[in-house]
Amino acid sequence: ARGVRSAAPTRQRRAEASVNAPRAGPAGSYSGEWDKLSVEEIDEWRDVGPKTPLLDTVNYPVHLKNFNNEQLKQLCKELRSDIVHTVSRTGGHLSSSLGVVELTVAMHYVFNTPEDKIIWDVGHQAYGHKILTGRRKGMATIRQTNGLSGFTKRDESEYDPFGAGHSSTSISAALGMAVGRDVKGKKNSVIAVIGDGAITGGMAYEAMNHAGFLDKNMIVILNDNQQVSLPTQYNNKNQDPVGALSSALARLQANRPLRELREIAKGVTKQLPDVVQKATAKIDEYARGMISGTGSTLFEELGLYYIGPVDGHNLDDLIAVLSEVRSAETVGPVLVHVVTEKGRGYLPAETAQDKMHGVVKFDPRTGKQVQAKTKAMSYTNYFADALTAEAERDSRIVAVHAAMAGGTGLYRFEKKFPDRTFDVGIAEQHAVTFAAGLACEGLVPFCTIYSTFMQRGYDQIVHDVSLQKLPVRFAMDRAGLVGADGSTHCGAFDVTFMASLPHMITMAPSNEAELINMVATCAAIDDAPSCFRFPRGNGLGLDLAAYGISKDLKGVPLEVGKGVVRRQGKDVCLVAYGSSVNEALAAADMLERDGVSTTVIDARFCKPLDTKLIRSAAKEHPVMITIEEGSVGGFAAHVMQFLALEGLLDGGLKFRPMTLPDRYIDHGDYRDQLAMAGLTSQHIASTALTTLGRAKDAAKFSLSALQA
Repeated sequence: ARGVRSAAPTRQRRAEASVNAPRAGPAGSYSGEWDKLSVEEIDEWRDVGPKTPLLDTVNYPVHLKNFNNEQLKQLCKELRSDIVHTVSRTGGHLSSSLGVVELTVAMHYVFNTPEDKIIWDVGHQAYGHKILTGRRKGMATIRQTNGLSGFTKRDESEYDPFGAGHSSTSISAALGMAVGRDVKGKKNSVIAVIGDGAITGGMAYEAMNHAGFLDKNMIVILNDNQQVSLPTQYNNKNQDPVGALSSALARLQANRPLRELREIAKGVTKQLPDVVQKATAKIDEYARGMISGTGSTLFEELGLYYIGPVDGHNLDDLIAVLSEVRSAETVGPVLVHVVTEKGRGYLPAETAQDKMHGVVKFDPRTGKQVQAKTKAMSYTNYFADALTAEAERDSRIVAVHAAMAGGTGLYRFEKKFPDRTFDVGIAEQHAVTFAAGLACEGLVPFCTIYSTFMQRGYDQIVHDVSLQKLPVRFAMDRAGLVGADGSTHCGAFDVTFMASLPHMITMAPSNEAELINMVATCAAIDDAPSCFRFPRGNGLGLDLAAYGISKDLKGVPLEVGKGVVRRQGKDVCLVAYGSSVNEALAAADMLERDGVSTTVIDARFCKPLDTKLIRSAAKEHPVMITIEEGSVGGFAAHVMQFLALEGLLDGGLKFRPMTLPDRYIDHGDYRDQLAMAGLTSQHIASTALTTLGRAKDAAKFSLSALQA
């Protein structure tokens, strides 16, 4: 069932806390290490689930308030076990949530949510937060149709003050909430939790700069799991980032008035032996080399008071530091630097952190994921291998991505061409203009970014690429509906915003062979920008050699602006773009059985449109329907524009566009989403029959679409 926004009054929950909270138990009542899950422990519960006596008493964060430190540690162990057990059965984001278990418990123990606002950047690390905020029973439905979202979501819970999915937004949102709080005369805390990957995004620095200027009370927690950060002394794990010395200094910093703290800390450090002073100085150089002449860090130059680094798995330190920061009588933003380990406590995740960031169902004992057998690779891998094949033959080809080597498949390209692969961090704007600069120097850049993330670099696409007609190639993965990742990651708008730009050649493949050939097509275009979109999921399992594709997936360039007829008929013409071609072909089979002769055109290109093919199809059929897995204003708009200007809509042609609806479609199974969008083969067949005046016959397809 969908997670329901909690309506229980806070005062009632506080009253429940004293009733429901367990009495203090003996220290060490949990087995093994409190922040680790052993194989033996997992063996005890992997079939039936872990025993969670403390977690069972926590319906809301207020129920943590009566726990002592040993009980809080036991709660961390139970929470970690519950996350592993749940995600092993549902799939989802695992290692990020495991890495912040102690931080999550500490924040909900120290702060009074939902009055105090915790804004999680991206939100994929918030599974523990969801479990502690009244949504534990719904975790079995996470990322499924009508289930809990995989990210934070405002209409899911009052404990999610801000929705997320894209990165680097939390500090901006938190600052807005802090200003709103002050305008209303309230005193609640506002906390942004942002990772070391997300903080590479420029928006985070824009927000910190503004926060320092406004000098509003707010807390930024930098969750540094050493995965997507710039080099630091402890990045390669050659030393413990937070030993007893830094732990003591972090506590010292927290329990003094913040504005006096730096001078006090400097004084204490000067009294220590010279060797220790040097070690302390190294710790203080966490700021990734960005030290100014005065010795203050970049964060303090921006106006945020820095505390840390703090061990993100030392619950006592976390509670002490956060408690003092919360109660400090000061004005201005504070940044608490917390060092965590992604996948903490679960050995398979610790040892294979990238692989267990996002997972399908897996064996909790071994971490081995249940991989479905498929007859074809993913579109992502076809793209990466096709680009590698092109690069083998053209030394000018380079690949650019924004901290998504795995998601875009470019790690495959990087294995062969490490010096021709550029990871710019979570910085899509920079990625686009960087690629434009590469194009200026005669290189052949492929800027590879998910459709949904390409939105973040749109001004640069317009101003720095399209306006200057630079031959940057944009490869947009995850186009259309994306299943479990839902509306935040849906690639709905790229056709609309890319095809509207002058000079931009826009295309979409209907299968893996077309994708491989479009990679070759873009590589060959050297006088204009170009782009292609392709969906999440696997290819169709085609015989690629029949399409002229070599064993190493070197494709054949297509004629720009030329579509292809996949099936010839006379009663209805289905003009489909991209992956929708396959639904159109299935619809044509249904219509054939109903006595309707159907033409299916694979448009291939939205811009330039194959006007010759569209013109002849419009003249030869009484009904034309366009189908695309994209928003209003995309492919259909270009077809209608052409038909209208040519006067082809002035006669007897009945034209119907089928696009994604003008609303966001929540996470769930892809086929369920396609049905919600009205873009299944049954919907297409129903639309065709209705347009032909056979509404009664269309009803059976409408009914089957609902039942699908």
